[in-house]
Amino acid sequence: VQLQASGGGAVQPGGSLSISCAASGFTFANHWMYWLRQTPGKELEWVSTIKPDGESYYVDFVKGRFTVSRDNVRNTLYLQMNFLKPEGTALYYCSKDARGEEKGQGTLVTVSS
Repeated sequence: VQLQASGGGAVQPGGSLSISCAASGFTFANHWMYWLRQTPGKELEWVSTIKPDGESYYVDFVKGRFTVSRDNVRNTLYLQMNFLKPEGTALYYCSKDARGEEKGQGTLVTVSS
């Protein structure tokens, strides 16, 4: 299983960023997929889930601002993040499971003025 997140970077508060995750080594289209994030000194936390059919779920503090999507042909997971806040600064991971035991390499998002 390989999961490679990319697209992170620096953005000002209120800005937007889209990150993606390329998946390989398993049948991506059949799996629920997850976005998780971790900030220094804190535990890994769940951000979003998307089912194979596209039904999605979000943690309360990103609802209305983040949108998860997937391309089951390109085996790619996406997270569109709008109205970013400084507390959104974190290493973002895509994962094949909700606990992050099968997460890939993360991508760093920094929200700062």
